Amino acid sequence: MLSFFSIAPGNAKIPVSNDPLEYNEEETEEFIPWSYDRMLKWEDFLCEPVKNSDAVALTSTTLGITFKYSSGRFVYDINCSFSKKKSWGLLKTHYILAHEQAHFDITEIFARKLHQEMRNYRPNFSTLKKDVSAIYESVIQQEKAFQELYDGETSHSRKKGKQDEWLGKIEQLLEETDPFADYP
Repeated sequence: MLSFFSIAPGNAKIPVSNDPLEYNEEETEEFIPWSYDRMLKWEDFLCEPVKNSDAVALTSTTLGITFKYSSGRFVYDINCSFSKKKSWGLLKTHYILAHEQAHFDITEIFARKLHQEMRNYRPNFSTLKKDVSAIYESVIQQEKAFQELYDGETSHSRKKGKQDEWLGKIEQLLEETDPFADYP
């Protein structure tokens, strides 16, 4: 028996290839997959800025999972990407860009945490969709809370000392979660 499911927040479109379990790991017109080698640039922020907002930039990221169970084998694929068409910048400084890159980095940290949870999961076909959905929702809620804490403590980058602390903390978490950076 073959079951195939895909989960992403809201109505997010996730870049996929012809194989439903193989995300496109290449940059497209719309998405940039997270990579140590590819830092965001202001040219990546293609959405029209929201001018009557308190924010000077917005970074839209997606964390998704696709999974299937076939012939007694559980397989999953995780995606962490930046949406060029939903991200914008009004005040385009290196400092603000570093803050926005950190939002993308946080999403990557939680992609790795999702991979860690999935590695520890022992699949049960009768509850597979429910189980994976619960794991995914838990990780997404943790990521959302972490993103909000980051913006709250840095006052959306306005507190330079806190911003520096957070950039260090995020780098440390990327190092700590590196064993789970090999997510499928």
